[in-house]
Amino acid sequence: MLDRRIMIAAAALALSGGPALAAGVPAEAVQGDMSLGNPRARVHVVEYASASCPHCARFDEDVWPAFKRTYVDTGRAYYTLKEFLTPPQEVAAAGFLIARCGGKARYFAILDGVFRSQAEWESGDVRTPLMKVAAANGLSQAQVDACLADAAALKALNARFEAAMAKDNVHSTPTFDINGQRIEGETDLATLGAAISKAEAAAPSAKAPARGKGR
Repeated sequence: MLDRRIMIAAAALALSGGPALAAGVPAEAVQGDMSLGNPRARVHVVEYASASCPHCARFDEDVWPAFKRTYVDTGRAYYTLKEFLTPPQEVAAAGFLIARCGGKARYFAILDGVFRSQAEWESGDVRTPLMKVAAANGLSQAQVDACLADAAALKALNARFEAAMAKDNVHSTPTFDINGQRIEGETDLATLGAAISKAEAAAPSAKAPARGKGR
């Protein structure tokens, strides 16, 4: 039933039922988790977040910019966002589908816009704010319609959500995993920084690259 409820709501956000995948929709829009930073970093920070979670939106606005500058952009941490669906699950799904519509290059910018649009949802009109976010990030109405109607992308989203619950034992957002250390609920830069420092101290040192023979 979850698939059907989300599909109905996502389709309702579109102006019309578009094709399964329209021209201009990136192929990676239906692939796995989105990540930023150096995949060879000694620390891997995983955030389970929902596009409809107000706590996640506060983290995105208040903590994420400094966290990204301090740890992701400097190469100290590799960051992965795992998509989770909290009520209203249909809206969370639509937010993620639209974010993925921009491909990897625009995913995080669009998701940031979705988080920041939450205050506008209180009127009951979710579609208009989400369409504004999409347009601000260069997505056409046809692209958004196609992404919301993409059954393969929805199936993949549901699979990632179910894996987070069943395999990773996550049941609320935001939840963070830092090299196996779990932090649940709202957190701040200092708490995440302490966890990253602890993980760095416990992680094996990176091996120096082998030297080639001199000429």
